[in-house]
Amino acid sequence: MAKVIKKKQISSREELEHLDKNELIAKILQVEAHNFQLKQIIEKKNGTMDNKNYTKSSKKKFDFTKCHKRHILLKFYYLGWDYHGFAVQENTTNTIEYHLFAALTKSCLIESRQTANYHRCGRTDKGVSAFSQVISLDIRSRFEPDKQDNLSAEIAYCKILNRLLPKNIRCISWSPVRPNISARFDCKSRTYKYFFPRGGLNIESMNKAVKLTIGRHDFRNLCKMDVANGVVSFNRTIVDAGITCILKEPNDKNSGYDMCQLTIKSNAFLWHQIRCIMGILFLIGREQEKPEIMNDLLDVQNHPKKPQYNLAHYIPLNLFYCEYDDANWYVDKEEILKVVEDLQEEWTDVNVKSTMIKNMLQDLQELTDEKNTNIKYQSNCLLQGVESKVYKPLLERETCESLEDRIEHYAKKRRLEKSS
Repeated sequence: MAKVIKKKQISSREELEHLDKNELIAKILQVEAHNFQLKQIIEKKNGTMDNKNYTKSSKKKFDFTKCHKRHILLKFYYLGWDYHGFAVQENTTNTIEYHLFAALTKSCLIESRQTANYHRCGRTDKGVSAFSQVISLDIRSRFEPDKQDNLSAEIAYCKILNRLLPKNIRCISWSPVRPNISARFDCKSRTYKYFFPRGGLNIESMNKAVKLTIGRHDFRNLCKMDVANGVVSFNRTIVDAGITCILKEPNDKNSGYDMCQLTIKSNAFLWHQIRCIMGILFLIGREQEKPEIMNDLLDVQNHPKKPQYNLAHYIPLNLFYCEYDDANWYVDKEEILKVVEDLQEEWTDVNVKSTMIKNMLQDLQELTDEKNTNIKYQSNCLLQGVESKVYKPLLERETCESLEDRIEHYAKKRRLEKSS
């Protein structure tokens, strides 16, 4: 397997012409963020920036050298549809990680991200939620290292952070762990869920197809290949996967408003892997493809190039569970009741709107002459991008570059250095 090392250099016009739309947008955002940072540096140097942004606090600086620390796993959830992803970005503050570290530093639970021995379990993309995201970090403690057994007497980490975090980000529990434990590298498995309405989909065919992904496979045709950042291996092991119907309409055997979910478990996932899998599953559910197409896409010997298809939407995806050995999760019962109250308010808001729309649809259905309008359209919006009016089978479509071609392309452009 080739080892790829990334090199930085100024892009040429010819090189930019080979980039697709998303890659060009990413480059533009990066340049704009860099220019903004340079302007701030110049303004600060010239003294033209708003003085209030650089006024030194009159409060005495917190002395972390006098504090005890402990290493913990911290579990929290977030509703990600209003955020630009989990990880901190240069061009926006609207990320989960930004708000998390703002709360951690403001509460003086940590001095800085750089000194906190920080790791995250999963880096969710824009719009993706998490029911059980986990981070590991060194955090301030009330007690000396050999007297940290009483978890209930420790600093109320979740309570403090929840008072500072936005309402749709909430800490649930924490666990003491050894100093060398990493939320990323010591995670035994990650489970994601993807929610969607039944619509007119053939759920049995979708479930049959997703079962074919279980086991170790090369998923280069079912992910976004990030070769430019040095990812050249796409072998992953799916431990379990299945589709079930979780909320059924009463007195209706096959209602389009039944809610279904994909549950998929692995030790690690690739970029956009689950959304690519769901994109194919939606085509199978519409009966535009057979379940066996999944085997074809996993056969990289006979199909080394990924056919072009639409990604599934990001809103229904969430990081549902992260598994760790020897985690002793401490839950503040009083605080968790407040978290439940916050989440119930969110549920009430969206469910009231959902019920109102459902009643409108039921009234409108009586005005249509068409039968089965209740199962037709619900899931159509969950495939992103424009779809052709005339369906073309996946294996007859245009394909992307092969993995080997992409490695060679970036090596020739001197953005990557290839060695055996």
